[in-house]
Amino acid sequence: MTQPLVINQLYKQFGDKTAVNGISLDVNEGEIYGLLGGNGAGKTTTMRMVLGIIYPDGGRIEYHGKGYNAELQQGMGYLPEERGLYPKIKVSDQIKYLGQLRGMKAKDADESLKYWLNRFGVPEYYDKKIEELSKGNQQKMGFIAAVVHRPKILILDEAFSGLDPVNVELLKETVRELRDEGTSILFSTHRMEHVEELCQRITILHKSNPVVQGDIREIKKRYPREQVVLHTTGPVHGLENLAGITKVDQVERGYLLHIADVAAARSALQLAMQQTDVEHFEIMEPTLNQIFIQEVGESNE
Repeated sequence: MTQPLVINQLYKQFGDKTAVNGISLDVNEGEIYGLLGGNGAGKTTTMRMVLGIIYPDGGRIEYHGKGYNAELQQGMGYLPEERGLYPKIKVSDQIKYLGQLRGMKAKDADESLKYWLNRFGVPEYYDKKIEELSKGNQQKMGFIAAVVHRPKILILDEAFSGLDPVNVELLKETVRELRDEGTSILFSTHRMEHVEELCQRITILHKSNPVVQGDIREIKKRYPREQVVLHTTGPVHGLENLAGITKVDQVERGYLLHIADVAAARSALQLAMQQTDVEHFEIMEPTLNQIFIQEVGESNE
């Protein structure tokens, strides 16, 4: 079975600036693939090449085993970081029209729009103009515009930015549903915690180059475990004097220990058990945010 989206050695130059330098990745059917990087790393350029908005200077993109053609647009959806719905046009007129541009019949586009408005609990927005909605609800309408035609390949660029926590959860749940229905999703964000929740495989771009790539669990195994969570019922004295412990932070229910090697964690646990009851002990795996900072040199939150 051919994969819905395969990117092979993609290259793009703007003048004397290399925007994307040899990125390769593939997105399976029913997968959310994370594309990460700071501002100017090449994420949006990559997505625009996938969408056929701009053309690569080198490499190849395959959609279900075929090269780009205009008909592909009907099976693709895009939520850009810069939202683009017309403020003075009704939600219904605008999204139904966009659905028809993607090959839907007017009746089917209308039914799909009503489904999504109900799904988001806002059926009354059908006759509202975009400018009458809050920024967060305008964003939800942009999401509906991207998925109204049930695309097979969906490109999400900062889909959750600017949303409150309740709406972030609602959109995450919806993205998972689309994944479970077989949609292939290329997902870009600055928020590493969203990637950890939604994605199994990622590519991190830095200055146009892919610097980390693969399964998140396998990637994490390549990085040392440097923190230990220790929750106790009472104080523990002498942790900072143990070999291999570089720093001790007191937290609400105990301690966060920074370690130079895993053997120090065992010593800390033994010391704690001699002095008090231990409620929780965990050698933490590195977060994606820590890996990102280590590879890219800064947080891009």
